[in-house]
Amino acid sequence: MAYSMDLAGRVAMVTGASSGLGAQFARTLARAGAGVVLASRRVDKLRELLVEIEGEGGDAHVVELDVTDRDSIRAAVAHAETEMGSLDILVNNSGVSTTQRLVDVQEDDFDFVFDTNVRGAFFVAQEVGKRMLARAKGEAPGSYTGGRIINIASMAGLKVLPQIGVYCMSKAAVVHMTKAMAVEWGKYGINVNAICPGYIDTEINHHHWQTEQGQKLVNMLPRKRIGHPQDLDALLVMLASNESHFVNGAVIAADDGFGI
Repeated sequence: MAYSMDLAGRVAMVTGASSGLGAQFARTLARAGAGVVLASRRVDKLRELLVEIEGEGGDAHVVELDVTDRDSIRAAVAHAETEMGSLDILVNNSGVSTTQRLVDVQEDDFDFVFDTNVRGAFFVAQEVGKRMLARAKGEAPGSYTGGRIINIASMAGLKVLPQIGVYCMSKAAVVHMTKAMAVEWGKYGINVNAICPGYIDTEINHHHWQTEQGQKLVNMLPRKRIGHPQDLDALLVMLASNESHFVNGAVIAADDGFGI
């Protein structure tokens, strides 16, 4: 017997959708039937993804978003709901990193990472969460009450790695942010969970895995392989679906066992 999870009739917003995991998340949700709001600063890349999704018969809309700017967050979420309807699913994916030893971190480096990974992720989730809460309380119209918020953390938020200490700290904050939101919002039917991906091959880091340093890292991994964006598809759809109603506050590692 086949088993499928259908997101038809749901509207999802994916931040950082212009490339990498974000683009794959958007494709996956569209293929599962959701209308998808593609959000990022790189609107040109979003338009390319829009054409791809629509070419497959999906429904998507592009919105410009800078997660470090609260006015941009408010405007993007408002525009998304005007164009696509109430947001039922948020994939909170925007993230940046730097590579350096902790003694070399400057204030600008710290702010660069935390402004996007922590502050930005929080205020995006807050803005969407406010609207989900209003619908759940009957204070705003909407055919679907509750919601799904999926924060994209990292296995680096669970296991400290050298040279990216500030990134690890930021993703650890996302893990606890997820739990705090799950506690406060769960009673309104809003499930908040986190995915902690391991090493994933994307267009941004693809060249690294071909280098001597990259190969050394691969050989340190439990099964001496890295993942691909589509390896997260099933987990993403499950957390976005109605079937995940009993999963709240979960922090799920998808790292091929690296964090063990």
